[in-house]
Amino acid sequence: MMLKHFFRLLHTLRHLRLEQLAYRFLYTFIKPGAGCVGPQQRRAWTAQPVWPAWMSPCLQPNGEWIFLNERGALKGSDDWNNGEYSKLWLYNLHYFDDVNASGANERLTSHVDLVDRWIKENPQGHGNGWDPYPVSLRIVNWVKWWSSGLTYVPDPWLYSLANQAHALTKRLEFHILGNHLFANGKALVFAGMFFQGTQAEVWLKKGLQILDREVEEQFLSDGGHFELSPMYHATLLWDVCDLVNLGNIVDLPELNARKQSWRKVIETGLDWMQVMSHPDGEIAFFNDAAIGISPNLSKLRAYAAQLGLASGLVPHPTEAHWPQVLHLPKSGYCRMEMPDHCVALLDVARVGPDYLPGHAHADTLSFELSLFGQRVIVNGGTSRYGLGPERLRERETAAHSTVEVAGQSSSEVWSSFRVARRAHPFNLQVQTDPEYLQVACSHTGYKHLSGRPVHRRAWAMTPRRLLVSDKVTGGQHVAVARYILHPSVVIIVAGTNSWQLTLPSGQRIFVRVLVGRPRLDLSHFAPGFGVVLATQCLAVNLDDGQAKVEWTW
Repeated sequence: MMLKHFFRLLHTLRHLRLEQLAYRFLYTFIKPGAGCVGPQQRRAWTAQPVWPAWMSPCLQPNGEWIFLNERGALKGSDDWNNGEYSKLWLYNLHYFDDVNASGANERLTSHVDLVDRWIKENPQGHGNGWDPYPVSLRIVNWVKWWSSGLTYVPDPWLYSLANQAHALTKRLEFHILGNHLFANGKALVFAGMFFQGTQAEVWLKKGLQILDREVEEQFLSDGGHFELSPMYHATLLWDVCDLVNLGNIVDLPELNARKQSWRKVIETGLDWMQVMSHPDGEIAFFNDAAIGISPNLSKLRAYAAQLGLASGLVPHPTEAHWPQVLHLPKSGYCRMEMPDHCVALLDVARVGPDYLPGHAHADTLSFELSLFGQRVIVNGGTSRYGLGPERLRERETAAHSTVEVAGQSSSEVWSSFRVARRAHPFNLQVQTDPEYLQVACSHTGYKHLSGRPVHRRAWAMTPRRLLVSDKVTGGQHVAVARYILHPSVVIIVAGTNSWQLTLPSGQRIFVRVLVGRPRLDLSHFAPGFGVVLATQCLAVNLDDGQAKVEWTW
């Protein structure tokens, strides 16, 4: 067992960058001093910004807070770090998102009191609120609020914000990289633009250095964010909109020089978001993904329109463009589309960047299906972070609509954000004819097993029909293909190896297992953090390494 853990750790660490390892060592054994800076002078902005809100209020009329669909209270000073709540819930408490949520002006008095409490009850360098990520989000939220909704900002608030920016520079998340480091860079730019003077110029310069590096690294040429999570893609795209908005308001050459490249990121990122959204307007559940944590496509489009931007590289899904296969070559996802609002979203992608698979699930060759604008087949979703069996279960292959071999996951997910061995897709084939679409792909995720098995899946779509074929070659292992149904779908037996599905709007879908041994299992679907719904799953054991399932409507 010890040897197994050693190799799992080895397969995890060998992908990390030297930079990550060096900073992990630095932050473990060398604790930077908190330090402090003197009072800072506000910069005069040329116009009052309009920062659009996309999220609902977090602070309730009864004084409770709702984060991740869970309620909690902030009664005493200890509640900022109350161990009864998850770390992510506490992080949300420190973000101060509510000061920019919808209807924030109605809670102005509460927000003023809350800032005073935070400064008083969170001494510098102590508690969750001083971790770099919540510091980054809080800096941006405070600057947005103060720049658009307040005519007077007390000196203690300014002093606190300056010291948060200073502390952030001592703890930049180079040991994590990815969206965390991007958030650090954005926060330093906002702090550097809010204040003026020598220290502010240091923050601005450092923030822009980070963003210059990370924008190029993190946004792929097809528009997608490189962590390959639609949820994080939407979050980072909103961040870039904020940067363009800031550049429009504060006329500085440092921002003007970058606005054009940032605008390009937004345009291509909107196209990517359109491809990866279901007809209901919400994201697909690949890797860490949940509804309500990031802005959806309509909110992003509205923000981009405010900035004078819009997507246009990908045609809007109208009957004039059906049938079609849209392949995102750098991200690795595909969208198959037919009439009747038939949309299949396919994961033929890597799990994420080699050095940063923290938000990856073992979902290679999984897919989601919408018919008549309603979700039919889903992946299991994400209801939580943190250590625990439920987090691990949601990341495993069995929680996704794909094939599991020998009871193992296609990528070796473990802990909260770790991946050891990873599946690599290969031999992708895409065929598009006027009445016929096909996508086929293989992956290497099970090659460490005896016989070095390879899973290959093909999706063949014609009007009113989808055929999913699975084949596992190599070894003699038990393999099962799972199709997790959306909880709103009603399923009844229609005959031998066949079922009838009924959608909420009344349309019927017929499922036949042509090859394989089927059964109905109980399963789970987590559409949002803190929400887990019971549902059903069609599980098909492969016969002689093969399974075929036909869906007609």
